[in-house]
Amino acid sequence: MLRGLSGVAAGGAVALMLVVVGAAVIAGRRGFPGPGGEAVAWHVVASVIAVGAQIYSDRRRGVASLFGSAVVFVTAGVLLWSQWWG
Repeated sequence: MLRGLSGVAAGGAVALMLVVVGAAVIAGRRGFPGPGGEAVAWHVVASVIAVGAQIYSDRRRGVASLFGSAVVFVTAGVLLWSQWWG
């Protein structure tokens, strides 16, 4: 159950990354302000970490699996806190 929930969180991080990258591309093409390079970088890095940790969690059992899920939750939390709520 926990791995499934962390999988949803990892997928959410990827979805947010796609939205931010898409907004940056559209903003650049149309000449209006959009998310900067720092926001794009945060989202790309967080997505890579979250997906990597989820893959690790899915391939392990026991405490190692819990550790991978925890990394996904912490990464998603830091991304949301620093880029969306802060």
